[in-house]
Amino acid sequence: MTTPSFELGQDHLDLKAWVHDFAAEVIRPAASEWDEREEFPWPVLEEAAKIGLYSIDFFATQSFDETGLGIPIAMEEIFWGDAGIGLSIVGTALAAAGVSSNGTPEQVGEWVPQMFGSPGDLKLAAFCSSEPDAGSDVGAMRTRATYDEATDEWVLNGTKTWATNGGLADIHVVTAVVDPELRTRGQASFIVPPGTKGLSQGQKFHKHGIRASHTAEVVLDQVRVPGRCLLGGKDKLDARLGRAREGGSSGGKNASMATFERTRPAVGAQAIGIARAAYEVALDYAKTREQFGKPIIENQAIAFMLADMATSIEASRLLVWRAAWLAANGKRFDQAEGSMSKLFAGETAVKVTERAMQILGGNGFTREYPVERMARDAKIYTIFEGTSEIQRLVIARAISGAPIR
Repeated sequence: MTTPSFELGQDHLDLKAWVHDFAAEVIRPAASEWDEREEFPWPVLEEAAKIGLYSIDFFATQSFDETGLGIPIAMEEIFWGDAGIGLSIVGTALAAAGVSSNGTPEQVGEWVPQMFGSPGDLKLAAFCSSEPDAGSDVGAMRTRATYDEATDEWVLNGTKTWATNGGLADIHVVTAVVDPELRTRGQASFIVPPGTKGLSQGQKFHKHGIRASHTAEVVLDQVRVPGRCLLGGKDKLDARLGRAREGGSSGGKNASMATFERTRPAVGAQAIGIARAAYEVALDYAKTREQFGKPIIENQAIAFMLADMATSIEASRLLVWRAAWLAANGKRFDQAEGSMSKLFAGETAVKVTERAMQILGGNGFTREYPVERMARDAKIYTIFEGTSEIQRLVIARAISGAPIR
């Protein structure tokens, strides 16, 4: 395929309907309960596994879609159901993307299937990059990985934070510094297998939104992993570090950034799902709520808000789909199109959910209606996987070629 087409074929329409039905029948009815409990929704994940939605086969099949639209379509529908439960279903995929982006074919084949498990024997994975002092500034990362040549093991020490499924996961993918002098060029990613000594869960975070999703610190204390758990292998790492020390190109992207670039359009699609859900609630409410003897949608102030909400959602979807198509077809993001899609969709989710609350008035501020939860969930999309400010920085550098700080 050389030119994009956003006219959905039957396969995409069937995918959309299948995921939407699951979101409507299983995710939405459970959303409020798990938000209030602030616990991982194991029963919902089990149902997702039973139908094949939580499985390596599902994500692998969509990754081979040459249009790139399979994942964004599925993400939008899942998160239309609920964002907290949605992140519980797709959180493992971020770690799987980390292995796929940086690992060898043998590593992908060995570890990715173990991240999902099967119905009745569910497994989770966590991608661990951020640290207490290294969020947007990945160059400030302090977690260290030291090679023990005598045993062919890497020894990891440090603390990771904001890790989805952190500590709860069976497999952790950890980014660490192997050469501090090289900063971001001196980092690599490692797989920490199930049951590895020295890895423990630190603080579990109680969050403003996405509360059904488990987010915690991961503490690494003399964690030893076999040499084969270095993603990409030691020969490739040594060659990359050698080029960097000589002052040339390292010949590869930063391990964390490579993962985030791969997932940003999908994250944008998640934000669209939240925005669309809130918009639909507000539209239905405006058609039925009467004030001064007529439905409130007949007031321009309300109708224009809904018009802007619908327009922003459509624009966000087109940006996400274009970025997903570019990625699937190996095209360059010359204008940081991946960052554009995540930035616009994330900020759209915040604006749309806030306007939905405004349209519902006092009802929107209560937990009797879901837009209050949706507004809380939406805010994270201007923060995680690159804040809106970082996305603007990436875009500004891409369009200008200047070293903007």
